[in-house]
Amino acid sequence: MTMKTTTRVFALAALASLSAAPARAQMPEAIKKEKKPEWKSSAAAGLTLTSGNSETLMATVSATTDRKWDQNELSLGADGAYGQNKDRSTGVTSTSAESAHGFVQYNRLFSERLYGYGRLEGLYDGVADINYRVTLSPGAGYYFIKNKTVDLSGEVGPGYVIQSLGGQESDFATLRVAEKFHYAISDRARIWQSVEWLPQVDKFDNYIINAEIGIEADITPDKKISLRSFLQDTYNSQPASGLKKNDMKLVTALAYKF
Repeated sequence: MTMKTTTRVFALAALASLSAAPARAQMPEAIKKEKKPEWKSSAAAGLTLTSGNSETLMATVSATTDRKWDQNELSLGADGAYGQNKDRSTGVTSTSAESAHGFVQYNRLFSERLYGYGRLEGLYDGVADINYRVTLSPGAGYYFIKNKTVDLSGEVGPGYVIQSLGGQESDFATLRVAEKFHYAISDRARIWQSVEWLPQVDKFDNYIINAEIGIEADITPDKKISLRSFLQDTYNSQPASGLKKNDMKLVTALAYKF
């Protein structure tokens, strides 16, 4: 091999090494970006209007976001509703819904299925005469089923409620027993269901049950917009004076995922 040929070989090797170096330097960053956890968020709004013997208006808004990384799961949500009903014969207008609700829950996984959690929840409901209700509940949870299609979990732990109900302020310790279920019917449709029971520990006939069941289907090719319908039910065994124990709400809304 001549000196000229040897020089060319070394020059080509050096150029190849220099061109490969940036690619090698970028690989860890690319891998890092792939593994970076993302927030999964959605916002929904619904409106119902009727006319005839009575005129009704019902508007709902909600937003949720969650993030999963390493052994951590974080979920936040907020929703509100406002409704009016006008009797055409009397002209009397009454409020049929007026509520605001929010929650945050953090789960720490101890294994693939077992986790500890902390949950903080707040509620205002003008129709139910709840000026405020704040619920704090730590506890333990377990995924009985956990895969890409289905998850079913149960949670149990102590809790504490601080509230103003019917103008009367009170606070008491509770037990929280909850169950959650999600099922992906397909890559474009899903159903969910949840229920929780909150009895006062020293007075079990005073309790609250919150339940929800719903279905959602994507209606655009990019799966960003979906149609969502769900039923919410709240049962308070000791409501404010003169009010019913059960409050039920059926909502249909358009949701946007981002």
